[in-house]
Amino acid sequence: MEKKEWYLEYEIVINRPGLLGDISSLLGMLSINIVTINGVDEGRRGLLILAKDDDQIERLESILNTMDTIRVIKIREPKLRDRMAVRHGRYIQRDADDKKTFRFVRDELGLLVDFMAELFKQDGHKLIGIRGMPRVGKTESVVASSVCANKRWLFVSSTLLKQTIRNQLIEDEYNSENLFIIDGIVSTRRANEKHWQLVREIMRLPAVKVVEHPDIFVQNTEYTMDDFDYIIELRNNPDEEIVYDMVQKNHMFTDSDFGGFDF
Repeated sequence: MEKKEWYLEYEIVINRPGLLGDISSLLGMLSINIVTINGVDEGRRGLLILAKDDDQIERLESILNTMDTIRVIKIREPKLRDRMAVRHGRYIQRDADDKKTFRFVRDELGLLVDFMAELFKQDGHKLIGIRGMPRVGKTESVVASSVCANKRWLFVSSTLLKQTIRNQLIEDEYNSENLFIIDGIVSTRRANEKHWQLVREIMRLPAVKVVEHPDIFVQNTEYTMDDFDYIIELRNNPDEEIVYDMVQKNHMFTDSDFGGFDF
């Protein structure tokens, strides 16, 4: 029987020498393999483990609950945030009210790129919005994540080099393995009906779409925030406020000083 992966997280109540060794020995006696282990928060450890059947996990949980040195926090099939926490040693911040909103700062670009790459690897339609002030690294992070996920990225609208607006794709670009990047402000300010027709066609593809400035995008389209599977916020520091009038002024500067491409 193929082994199944589980995520175990526990809090250290009494930090004594040999505690991790005791838990590792217990897993070994239950024939449960450790895949990865790391600290995931102050005083907490997370483990990805492999077990043959659910009975092993039930026995493990019952034994761990008798130990006074630790307290079991989670024992479940691993979610993406669990894998990221074990891999990077900390949890991704998530909005308390909106569970599909994840927050990052520039110091966490490596974590952000890894997280988005895992999202990009998933098959089928996925709509991801990314918020942030100018020059915080939104587009660059999306492109880097595309490389990690082995996806070809296509700018439908962008300001990365020059302001770009696309009105059509060539035949091989209509591919569900491609990743489509849309700048909500550029599309809103400069696009014609041909561009919006292309956007609608792309939205129907079973592929990953990333929309920068999703709030502006939904204000001017038939799409809503409920259509987004994930919202990512990227800030220079945790207290930075994302203000859209400043973002739009920056886009106007880019347009007037550097010109643009329409094709």
